[in-house]
Amino acid sequence: MQEFADVHALAAAKGSHLGHSPWHTVTQEQVDRFADATGDHQWIHVDVERAAAGPFGGTIAHGFLSLSLLPMFSWQVYRLRKAPAMAINYGLNRVRFLQPVRVGSRVRDGLELVDAAENAKGILLTMRHEVEIEGGERPALVAEALSLVVP
Repeated sequence: MQEFADVHALAAAKGSHLGHSPWHTVTQEQVDRFADATGDHQWIHVDVERAAAGPFGGTIAHGFLSLSLLPMFSWQVYRLRKAPAMAINYGLNRVRFLQPVRVGSRVRDGLELVDAAENAKGILLTMRHEVEIEGGERPALVAEALSLVVP
């Protein structure tokens, strides 16, 4: 866990790898709750018996479930001693789902601060996320996420 005095100190770390989050186990309950929240009940996610005989050998997390873990992972990698007035998701420049995440797998995020640009609204942070699967050869996903932080 890296700690920064405020968002300006974080912005000064532009170009740095900030670290890795702790490992997180993806559970069937988490996948089922995500399916309920999004209405995506495709059998590869929620039908344990059918998925066992399917192409992945078991149920897998939704790609967007893996993507939705990025904010949690971010706050596990770094902390601001002086909290900003507001921080919002601003968008994504690029997302690639490279490997399915089997239920029961452990994943973690490696986080790099690619850019920090001050504008009239605040500081726009561009973070590169690489979500690894424990024991996997390739990441589950790679994403470049934007956050607008208002000091």
